[in-house]
This record gives sequence, structure tokens and C-alpha cells, in this order.
Amino acid sequence: MKTVHLILWGAVAVGLILFLWLNIFQDASHLIEDGSSQNTTTSFIPTFSLTDHRGNVVTEQTYRNKWLLVFFGFTNCPDICPTTLADLASVMEQLGADAKAIIPLFISIDPDRDRLETMAQYVSAFHPAIVGLTGTETQITAAVGSFKVYFEKQPQESAPDGYTMGHTSAVYLISPAGEFVRTYSYGTQPDEITADLQQRL
Repeated sequence: MKTVHLILWGAVAVGLILFLWLNIFQDASHLIEDGSSQNTTTSFIPTFSLTDHRGNVVTEQTYRNKWLLVFFGFTNCPDICPTTLADLASVMEQLGADAKAIIPLFISIDPDRDRLETMAQYVSAFHPAIVGLTGTETQITAAVGSFKVYFEKQPQESAPDGYTMGHTSAVYLISPAGEFVRTYSYGTQPDEITADLQQRL
């Protein structure tokens, strides 16, 4: 009889331990997932020191009190960059008078080819409000790291100077306080971006 009782109590104990383990583990996993998700959306304050296409040295402080639409790319980009800048130009047109509260920034990831004159000609072809920023390799690397952006020099025989640049294709929205708010993925329609911005202004 004692043996039967011991077996029964052992089964109950194992069942209880299994029940607690499953529930506690599932709760903990849920918290970890929630925490991880929050970390990817936590606001950060990007910093940079670069030169705009007019020759002015600027930092993140230069644009305080303005909403920023920040895109990283390069002037020899065959598709993603011109498409995105054309979309940002469309957004600025759609915003009308509200556009004065927003500055689109195009930050080069290709300092060897994107000098001031090149940047000036490039951004001017899209919209007068778009500001092109470039700098030394060290300055650009620092800016890229601040925004947590990916970029990589990639050999390509058919490209100018034998290389192209792989890079993050999203547009970063930065608040007037200088904090990261969200990204707009590549291909987001201008009217969607415009509608989102109008709700925030």
C-alpha cells in the first residue's frame, strides 16, 4: 500500500512540476518576445556631423524642431535611390503648406564618388527641399552607425568605378526632438507617407 501511495504522490508531483514548468516557461517566453519587440521600436536619438550639398557643416542639432525624412543611398544607385527620392519629392508636393515642417535628408554612403557638386546636382533634380549630406568615410560611418543602417561596398564590373553599394532601403522618420519614430519600407506609396505625416503635424 505504501508503494502505491508513493507512486501516486510521485505522479502528482511530476504532474504539478510539469504544469508549473509549462506555464512559467510560456509566460517567460511571452515576456521575452514582448521585450525583444519593444527593443526594436525603442526611440533613439541619431547623431551626425556632415556637410550639406551647399557646403554647410551640419549636425543633428541643425534640424531640431523639424520632422526629418532620412534616407541613406548613393548617387550612382540605379533604382532604389532615385525611386525613393522621387517618392519623397511627391510627398513634399502633396503636403503643400505643411511641407515647411519637414526636411528630407539624403545621406550618402559613398564618399569617394559623392562629393558636394555631385550631391548638389543629384538632389536638385528631385526637389528643392531635399538636402544632400556627405562627408569623410569616418563621418559617414559614424552617421550610419548612429541610425543602425546597413551598407556595404560591393564589386560590380558594370558599375561606375567597378563597384556598387548595398544598403538599407527604408526611410527613417525623425521627430522634431531628434528621436527615431518609425521607418517607411521601400515601396511605401507617397500618399501613405503623406497621410501618416499629416496625422503627426
